Amino acid sequence: MAKADALNGPDCIAGYVKTLTGQPGVYRMFDKNGALLYVGKAKNLKKRVSAYTKYDGHVVRIRRMIQATTAMEFVTTSSETEALLLEASLIKRLKPRYNILLRDDKSFPYILMRTDHEAAQLVKHRGKRKQNGRYFGPFASAQAVNRTIDTLQRAFRLRTCSDSVYGLRSRPCMLHQIKRCAAPCTGEISLEAYADLAGEAADFLLGKSGDLRLKLQNQMETASKALEFEKAAEIRDRLRAMAFV
Repeated sequence: MAKADALNGPDCIAGYVKTLTGQPGVYRMFDKNGALLYVGKAKNLKKRVSAYTKYDGHVVRIRRMIQATTAMEFVTTSSETEALLLEASLIKRLKPRYNILLRDDKSFPYILMRTDHEAAQLVKHRGKRKQNGRYFGPFASAQAVNRTIDTLQRAFRLRTCSDSVYGLRSRPCMLHQIKRCAAPCTGEISLEAYADLAGEAADFLLGKSGDLRLKLQNQMETASKALEFEKAAEIRDRLRAMAFV
């Protein structure tokens, strides 16, 4: 973590802005003692961090944070969704001084991947974690959860329907037709293959997207060489969803 010639506040931050691009990612702000002040995410790092190069337009708490900043660190990601997931993970683990939103994570939403059914279900969850399954979060808002679930549906095609709806299906629903669900309810995908999708989605939520992308790219190339062009196109679409949604 390099310090910008002992500068602090807007002058320090402006020095970092010169090195940034418009990629999505996560930024961290530190004080003169190396203590972590704040973790934030951005769709465009350069644009977001530039907002800290002046005091105008910020509440007193944020002005104090800007003034105390003497160093910053950055991690670029391939999508805004990945930045959001990384931000939530770092805030939960490191508990930065100025990240007051996620301190009491009981009142903030999670993504729950239910594992008490033959086909894992994605749901938005808030409150005590009593249901069986894997919890990911907390997230700063319901909007952030909805955006992430939308990404997961596009890239991994996991179901969001209730168990009762699942049990009554005789034909795939509209979500399957628009490639948002693999439709395990009607056997369009085997339960074993669906479980693999759920495992990949969990890896994505845990920040293991790099290895997952490499795996899918290899699968796409293998399918293409075997002249399985429909399968290759499906994997390509999943990779695009992970990268751009």
